[in-house]
Amino acid sequence: MKSKSLVLVCCLLLGLKSFSQENQNLSLEEAVNIAINNSDDAKLAETTIKTASEELKVTKNSQYPEFSLSVQYQYLTSPDIDLQLALGNSDPADSETEEVGTPDINQIMLGQASVSMPIFSGFRLKNAVNASQNNFEATSLEAASAKERIALQTISTYLNLYKAQQMVAVVKENLKSAQQRVKDFSAMEENGLLARNDLLKAQLQESNINLTLKEAEKNVRILNFRLATFLKLPEDSTFKLPEETIGVTPSVENTSIHRADLEALDYRQKASENSIKMAKAAYYPSIALLGGYAALDIQNALTVTNAMNVGVGVSYDISNIFKAKNEVKLAQHKAEELQYNIAKAKDDVKIQVENAKEEYQLALTQFEVYSQSQEQAEENYRIVKDKYDNGLVDTNDLLEADVDQLQSKINKTNAQADISLKYYQLLQAEGLLTNKFNFKNN
Repeated sequence: MKSKSLVLVCCLLLGLKSFSQENQNLSLEEAVNIAINNSDDAKLAETTIKTASEELKVTKNSQYPEFSLSVQYQYLTSPDIDLQLALGNSDPADSETEEVGTPDINQIMLGQASVSMPIFSGFRLKNAVNASQNNFEATSLEAASAKERIALQTISTYLNLYKAQQMVAVVKENLKSAQQRVKDFSAMEENGLLARNDLLKAQLQESNINLTLKEAEKNVRILNFRLATFLKLPEDSTFKLPEETIGVTPSVENTSIHRADLEALDYRQKASENSIKMAKAAYYPSIALLGGYAALDIQNALTVTNAMNVGVGVSYDISNIFKAKNEVKLAQHKAEELQYNIAKAKDDVKIQVENAKEEYQLALTQFEVYSQSQEQAEENYRIVKDKYDNGLVDTNDLLEADVDQLQSKINKTNAQADISLKYYQLLQAEGLLTNKFNFKNN
């Protein structure tokens, strides 16, 4: 009995889990928040920041002293040694009568420690750190710009899914009317009140509407899968999208542009200027403070301890006077190229913002027009239906009015979603999209 109860509980939990996956309420803000935190693109943007941060730390490490320590032990196999130095008694007379002994040397031990502290390198290290710092700032801003694109991509997929779901609802409603019409026409045709041809026309329209419904349902499944995959949610998840906020946007005000990608280019420009200075550093010598300690022990022959040294090392590659000239020009041309790219990018952004403003205003106008069109199409269908019932118009007029009514509903629904899409595209063009959402970063 207990085992059966456990099985029932497990089945119930699995059923609830499946139901929750198939009917998730997902607001637009929630979708964007999940994408910003969980999508692969967002994680890639965060990883680029971490990479740039580590690169900055590596560059800063070059400013610190270099310290090395080495110890050697070597074993020798009975070497032949010819000493040029006199050993033992220094008396020449004794040296003539006494044979000089050869020390037994079979091992050598050597220990060394050295320290090198860069003092001057033509400002190469300073500019390398500054360039790395500017590149880090640029990478951080580029990651912020990437999140703006991620947010817009999420919004676009979300609103396309909303359109598809609304189209399914509208077409289903119209299909019910078409099915009822076929049923009524069939009864009339059986009683001799309707031509067979008119019934076939109604049946053909029902088939077309049913095909349209199948295509709309297919689009819903595709967009559901695309959104779930992008948000890293279970692939079988389907979403119920609230309608309250679709098409409801505040008025657009004239605001300044705050594009993170443009700010990133400014930091890239600063980094390129640092690169020019780094190339010019080859014209100068390098100076370093040196220090060291050494200890040597040659068995039975020589012992050296406390051999300490302190000094200054200067190195200057004369050939760099000629080689660095081209490197400096190369860095200068890259900086100049970047300047033109920045100017072009700023112009492109201005055009993008103006286009987005016009597209948003057009979306508002289209919604008003399609709203009126829907009212007109519904009224037209009502009039045509009355005329048809009174025998004043034929079946073609009735079916055409029904198609116009269906299309007007679809147009209005799409126009409503386009208002939101164009509004968010405008915010993204101005660099203000992510600021409109209250994100909860993981």
